[in-house]
Amino acid sequence: MRMGRLALALSTLCLVLSGPTHAQDMLGMVDLSSDAFTKAEMSRADLEAAIAKLPPGEKLDLFGKALNGLDLSKMDLRRTSLQAARLMGSNLAGANLEGVNLDSAWSLNSNWTGTNLKGASLFGTQLVGAKLDGADLSGARVAGDFSKASMTGARLDGADLSADEKNQSMGLMRGTFRSTNLEGASFKGANLSRALMEYATLKGANLEGARLNGSELAGADFTGADVTGADFDGADVNSARIGAMKNKDAAKNLDKAKNLDRAFTN
Repeated sequence: MRMGRLALALSTLCLVLSGPTHAQDMLGMVDLSSDAFTKAEMSRADLEAAIAKLPPGEKLDLFGKALNGLDLSKMDLRRTSLQAARLMGSNLAGANLEGVNLDSAWSLNSNWTGTNLKGASLFGTQLVGAKLDGADLSGARVAGDFSKASMTGARLDGADLSADEKNQSMGLMRGTFRSTNLEGASFKGANLSRALMEYATLKGANLEGARLNGSELAGADFTGADVTGADFDGADVNSARIGAMKNKDAAKNLDKAKNLDRAFTN
């Protein structure tokens, strides 16, 4: 069901990809200056009224809706589904989206500071350049693009950021954090298997018990990061700063990481 509707969402946005390995490299495939990515079909008041009218137990389906530039800060959006919605430049700071479906949504350069995203689904979601400082993504499914985002102090405890190995018809979908600021973020018990975190800042992050198997960590900065029980088996640490990790000796399989001889270990 997820894959079928996600495929429909991508088709709706004209995101048919030419190759299987660049499923998340979508920015060059849409016109970000078009009405679909710059205007809004509804106002905040419209959303509040629609949610208030919902029968008990039902959700407001906002599939593919253009909600660009809206101030949705501190709204309770738990009774919505935002799959394939466009929230470009929108303000969702402090909003409650616990358990909400945001698969294939677009929200570049938007404000999600302190947003509750516990258990939410962000599969194929585009959040490049977004601000998610202090956001809570504990237990969420995160296979979207957070490149160049600010996620200082964000919580991703128990989150699944791993690559989707079962269905790659749309390419390899995984958590992508290229050049993302994750200073002080928490990944306790998170699954980061094959996640892409090249040049990410992970200073002071908590990676206790995290699975980093096969992840791409080239150029990442782990200074002061707690890696107690973190599994680095097969992770690519080329040019990564791992010398000042906290509890480095308590990490698992660090000796099995790729390009360990090219990492900064002092």
